[in-house]
Amino acid sequence: MLAQKLTYWNEAGTDEAGRGCLAGPVTAAAIILPKGFSNNLLNDSKQLSEIKRAQLAPLLKKEAVTYGIAHIYEDEIDSINILNASLLAMHRSLDQLTSEPRLILVDGNRFKPYKEIAHQCIVKGDSKFMSIAAASVLAKTARDHHMECLHKEYPMYNWAKNKGYPTKEHREAIRTYGLTKYHRKSFKQLPEQTRLQF
Repeated sequence: MLAQKLTYWNEAGTDEAGRGCLAGPVTAAAIILPKGFSNNLLNDSKQLSEIKRAQLAPLLKKEAVTYGIAHIYEDEIDSINILNASLLAMHRSLDQLTSEPRLILVDGNRFKPYKEIAHQCIVKGDSKFMSIAAASVLAKTARDHHMECLHKEYPMYNWAKNKGYPTKEHREAIRTYGLTKYHRKSFKQLPEQTRLQF
């Protein structure tokens, strides 16, 4: 069962979506849920169907004390690498919060300090804490919508379905049609994708 809080009731949960994709942005969300918030449907976005995520996203936006969503696009990913881009997206989503949290709960095991706010990294945090699960839903639904829009420009890659992930279909389309301006050109340099910089 997901916990609503750790030590403080006004922690911000943050998570990203799209880190392993070949095309499109990496997207992060941050959210502060109200004290006493509860939702039996809420879980790690990867464990939810697209329909359930679509139901949850507007509810979370309505009920949140505050939230933020940020995209880091392909050129910047290629410039600073995907790890740094993921963390930067989290920072930019936190920048949008209109109320400053006393604690940041981060999905995963890597983070760069944000301002002077305490943070805690939690592996598989999106399946343990509501605020992180809520952030994962907002990040995933925002990124999916973005990729569905890009699909209209390049339908041959079927981003409406694969959302830019390295499926067999997506790789075959790259072989046939080449790379678009939305593909991450640096992803052949995978060893460089795990060095912290910013």
